[in-house]
Amino acid sequence: MRRLLVPVAAAALVLTGCTGGTASVDPDDRAGQAPSTAATSEDFRVTEHGEFDEGWAMTFLPGSEHLLISQRGGELMLRDQSTGEVVEVAGVPPVDDAGQGGLHDVAAGATYADDGAVYLSWVRDHPEGAQGVVGRGTLDVDRAELTDLEVIWEQDPAAGNGHFALRLLVHDDHLYVTSGDRQEQTPAQDTASNLGGVVRLTPEGDPAPGNPWAGDGGSSADLWTIGHRNPLGIAEDPEGGIWVSEMGPRHGDELNPLVEGANYGWPRASMGRHYDGGDIPDHRDGDGFVPPAASWVPAISPGSLLIYGGDRFDGWRGSALVGGLSGQVLVRVELQDQTATVVQEWDMGERVRALAEAPDGAIWVLEDGPGGRLLELTPV
Repeated sequence: MRRLLVPVAAAALVLTGCTGGTASVDPDDRAGQAPSTAATSEDFRVTEHGEFDEGWAMTFLPGSEHLLISQRGGELMLRDQSTGEVVEVAGVPPVDDAGQGGLHDVAAGATYADDGAVYLSWVRDHPEGAQGVVGRGTLDVDRAELTDLEVIWEQDPAAGNGHFALRLLVHDDHLYVTSGDRQEQTPAQDTASNLGGVVRLTPEGDPAPGNPWAGDGGSSADLWTIGHRNPLGIAEDPEGGIWVSEMGPRHGDELNPLVEGANYGWPRASMGRHYDGGDIPDHRDGDGFVPPAASWVPAISPGSLLIYGGDRFDGWRGSALVGGLSGQVLVRVELQDQTATVVQEWDMGERVRALAEAPDGAIWVLEDGPGGRLLELTPV
């Protein structure tokens, strides 16, 4: 077992709350890491807790003192929150990390406290191109080992190495998986494909009974919603509603409430434009597509979504927190029923890849790229 001793370094970072737009950057651009910003904010204090190599996702394990973090290159890291010690978990499958591939999301199963069940998503090689998959296994925290990992869901394979999405949500005895359009666009409107949709599965990975297209069989039986481009965030609000954040094309990023059987329009409707300058019709009344509850022009490139459920930050309960990659921002969005209002935005000085809420109500932020910092946000 490889042990990494990560010092806990406290640092006051200046993060000024504001509203308004951010600079436009290609949302799929992985380059151009900005130098970190140091300062203070009246809204929260920031503490650094070490660095990770292309960290992609993280989750606090229920009933434990551990934070589980995935790195895109294929490493699963276990951080002891009481000591700051980090170890690499054994038993992780090989991944195809070309482009936007690699090891992606991690989520604790509903029965984790009893049996250690966890879900992982990753990208693997396939004769028809790279393929996203979801696996279920058992995590032994004491041994830092993943065992009995079994692939339970397969994304339709496609050429290229972009727009996998593969974010996970365990909710009401179901597993939701976001499935990107793999830069193919048109499959997002084809219910015969599970690309460009959100799928709803049983805990074992089978199509959930009652799915909108269950009667069509095949990949259709997985689908819960369609018309998505690259949904890199999914979260549950305190009332049990589900929301998805999605990268638009050239601008037009979206935040959407997830509604059974809904079509969110891609690529036939969007608030953005194609990268070659080609026009895409805006959402309009009567077009049959669900318009975004909130959208961003210029783009911020939402790479993560957290809906705050605690009370440590006064007035934040039920707010969506969106982490921007190209925008290098953290955005707070107030949610009410199926409406969304952007109320605050902070310049984080780096690309924000993942967000998680700790059991004590603190908000943890994982920066993108090599040497991305793990940050803890607490009220001033």
